[in-house]
Amino acid sequence: MKTILLVDDDKEVSQSLANLFDTEKFNFDFLEDSTEVPVYLKDKAPDVVMLDVNLPTLSGLEVLKQIRQVNDHLPVIMISGFVSTENAIEAMREGAYEYLTKPFEIHKLIDTVNKACGYHQSAPTVVTPPKSDSPLVVDEIVGKSPEIVEIAKLIGQVSKTDAAVLIFGESGTGKELVARAIHRNSKRKSGPFLSVNCAALPETLLESELFGHEKGAFTGAYYKRIGKFEQANEGTLFLDEIGDMSMLTQSKLLRVLQEKCFERVGGNETTKVDVRIIAATNKSLVQSIKEGSFRVDLFYRLKVVSIYLPPLRERHDDILLLADYFRNRFAEMLNVSPKAISKKAQQALLKYVWPGNVRELENNMHTAMVMSKNDSLQPEDFPSLLEEKPKLDVDLTVLQDDYTETFRKIVDPIMPQLIASSPGRIYHFLESALERAVIASCLKQYNGNQVKTSETLGISRNTLRDRISKYNLY
Repeated sequence: MKTILLVDDDKEVSQSLANLFDTEKFNFDFLEDSTEVPVYLKDKAPDVVMLDVNLPTLSGLEVLKQIRQVNDHLPVIMISGFVSTENAIEAMREGAYEYLTKPFEIHKLIDTVNKACGYHQSAPTVVTPPKSDSPLVVDEIVGKSPEIVEIAKLIGQVSKTDAAVLIFGESGTGKELVARAIHRNSKRKSGPFLSVNCAALPETLLESELFGHEKGAFTGAYYKRIGKFEQANEGTLFLDEIGDMSMLTQSKLLRVLQEKCFERVGGNETTKVDVRIIAATNKSLVQSIKEGSFRVDLFYRLKVVSIYLPPLRERHDDILLLADYFRNRFAEMLNVSPKAISKKAQQALLKYVWPGNVRELENNMHTAMVMSKNDSLQPEDFPSLLEEKPKLDVDLTVLQDDYTETFRKIVDPIMPQLIASSPGRIYHFLESALERAVIASCLKQYNGNQVKTSETLGISRNTLRDRISKYNLY
């Protein structure tokens, strides 16, 4: 029988949790006073600790740090009644086994405890993080959706290591914010954090930007330049839009990752560096590998840990939370009162699909705070965003194989936002978005039946499986 220590100041809640478990497999000990945990651990050795985050006298996060000093390997499951990305990151950084928020998914809670106790599989090794009294900084990652909580937990875990991280997600989802949060919660936080957009520079300039160059290395190289790798030594280098890097530069990047050294453009002297790499892309690198435009060996070097940032349309719970965050931020920046968002404006914000994601929402909130003449933000304060979309009144049976006018009625209203948020990437965005939408819709029609879906779409099963993997449509 496994012993679980449940620390919560509400005894009824503790007993309700204990009643969920099999009494033949688990025995529960209860503590209401968080300050008694270190004393308890000196006399007893529970298999798992379930620890509430919000405790009087001493918070659950402080108790977690005390437990780590007594027992480095004891699985601690943090429980919170409030969604907080800061708490999730800090809990995982301090070595928590898991971070769960109320109301619980009962199956997930029981499964987590079973795994921690070793009933299903060997519990993973709990890595003790470096001791730090510095405050946690989470930059501007805002949200309460389950997706954001999971991302916060990942940030806390990967921050404890120097592992390379590859961040996937559409343009405007906040990939650089995640990279900065990882850096600022890592042991490299006192070192530099530098960012390079690989899509913004041609190949020759990108190589010089990353590795530097010697004087006279090429026309216009009038002086020696120190590249971003040298500047980021003992810190973190964020490579945005890594999928746009040329094959030649990819090979040089691979060498740095493998050997921790490089030569400046036009130079022979080898320079050694200690840099953590975090890369990001809005492309499918798996597809790029198949097309021969991305190295498979570099892909696996970069993808030690991968983080997927979902688009804002898939984070419905976060839209109003983010809008409120930007409203207050811009009110302070503009030195004006933080106008409330009216119910009608809230409804309109929730209905919009946000092709430009969080970046587009931020831009629209900024515009509304500047231009609004009302006491509160109204739908008319978002003219480019919330205008009524035309209904699809096209008879598809008449059009037969030509759906151009149908798609024009969809694309025309959102084209201004696409131009503003994704210049240079509109074709790729619409092409992949339409393919994903068509496949997802057809799968839904057939309740996930891939045979019927592939037959209806007129594509092979292999192609369908490839697209399901590419667009994460499982």
